[in-house]
Amino acid sequence: MEMKSVKQVDEEAQARLEIWNYVFGFTPMAVMKCAIELRIADVLESHGGPMTLSQLSAALACSSSVLHRIMRYLTHRRIFRQMSASQESEISYVQTPLSRLLISNGGNSMAAFVLMESSPVMLAPWHKLSASALMNGTSAFEAAHGEHVWKYTAENPGHSKQFNDGVACHARLAMSTIVHQCPEAFNGIRSLVNVGGGDGTALHVLVKACPWIRGINFDLPHVVSVAPKCDGIEHVCGDMFELVPKADAAFLMWVLHDWSDDECIDILRKCREAIPEDRGKVIIAEAVMEDELGEDEDKYRDARLALDMVILTHTEKGKERSMREWEYVVNGAGFTRFTVKRIEDISVLHDWGNDECIDILRKCREAKVVHWIDEGEEDKYMDVRLALDMVMLAHTEKGTIEKWEYVVKANGFTRFTLHSETYPSHYISNRGPSMS
Repeated sequence: MEMKSVKQVDEEAQARLEIWNYVFGFTPMAVMKCAIELRIADVLESHGGPMTLSQLSAALACSSSVLHRIMRYLTHRRIFRQMSASQESEISYVQTPLSRLLISNGGNSMAAFVLMESSPVMLAPWHKLSASALMNGTSAFEAAHGEHVWKYTAENPGHSKQFNDGVACHARLAMSTIVHQCPEAFNGIRSLVNVGGGDGTALHVLVKACPWIRGINFDLPHVVSVAPKCDGIEHVCGDMFELVPKADAAFLMWVLHDWSDDECIDILRKCREAIPEDRGKVIIAEAVMEDELGEDEDKYRDARLALDMVILTHTEKGKERSMREWEYVVNGAGFTRFTVKRIEDISVLHDWGNDECIDILRKCREAKVVHWIDEGEEDKYMDVRLALDMVMLAHTEKGTIEKWEYVVKANGFTRFTLHSETYPSHYISNRGPSMS
C-alpha cells in the first residue's frame, strides 16, 4: 500500500470534517426553532438578567439535563451567552443581540421567519430537489406537495398564515433598513402601490416613516382578506399579471425572484402601465448575485447563494439574479434607465442512556468506540460534536467525559484511556477488564 504524505492525510482529514459539518448542517436551524418554541429568549428577556440553568428549566418546565445540552449548543453558536461559573455557583445564561431576534413578539423579531422556513411544509421540498432537476421544470415543492407553492398556500389556511407571518417578519425588518438607508427613493411620491405586499407590514413601516404617502397594499384575495386595517393604507386584491392599481410609484420587495424572466417582464410592464409616464417610478428591493466579486469581498454571498437554493426549491422558475440578468428584465419591460443602491441587509453508545450503556458494556467488554464531549475544549471538531449531540437528543430517548466515566466505572472497569484521532470524536479503547 502506498504511503500517504502528511499533507494528503491532513487534506483528507479536513475533507471528512467538512462532510460531517454538511451532514449536520440542519442542526443550527432545528435547535434555533426549538429555542423559539420553548420561548427561551422570551423568558430571559422577561427575567431581565442572567438566569441559572435551574431557574431557566423551572421557568420553561423543561428537563434540566436536556436544556443543558440545548443551551450548550446555542451558546457555542453564540445565540446565547454563558456566564462564567465558579465551583460554588451554577452556570447562568444571558441574552445576546442574536437571541433577542428570537423573542416571539419583539419589534425586530425574526422568530416567525425562522418558524416559516423550518416548517415541515417548507422543508419537505428539499428532499425532492434532485428529483426536480430531472423532471423538466417541475418544482421540488410541487414534487413534494402535488401543486405549486402559490396554489398550495391559497388552499391551506394554516400554512398561509405561517407563510404570511414569516414574510411580514422579513418585510418589517427589510423595509426599516430601506427607509433608513434609501430615504431619497421616496421623495416626491404621494401614492405608492406595494405589489405583492402581503399583509401590508412593509407598507405600514413606510407610511409611518413617510406620512405624506398614501399606500395601496396589493396582493391575492386570500392574503388581503386577512390583512389588518391600518391608517394610510388601502388593501386591494387582484392579480399582478392582469392589472396593477394606479399610483405614483410601484414597489416590489422579494417578489420578482419568485418568477421567470418572462414573467418578471410581464409584471414590470403592468407596473409601468400603473405609474405616470412623466414622473412615475418602480422601486425593486431584491438580492443581486455579484458573480464578479471574490468570496472574501462580500459578507452576504453565502446568504445570497443559499437564498437562490431556497427559490430553486420552492418555486417553479424563480431565481436570484446577477446585475446583468436584472438589466435584461428591466430593459425588457421597456424601462430605459435605472439606478442601483446597495443596502446592508441582507457511533453506537450515544444512542442510549447511562443505565442502558452499563448493561451493554457488561454484555460486551470489547466496545471500541465511544463518543464524548469535552465542554471546555476549543477545537475544529467542536461544531460537529455538539451537532451530533443534538442529533442524539432528537433521535433517541435518552456524553461529557464525566458521563462516560460514570458509565465505564459502573460497569466495573477501573481505568481507561482516551485517544484522539482525525475524526469528530474521541474514542475509549478497551483491552480487557481495565480500560487502558
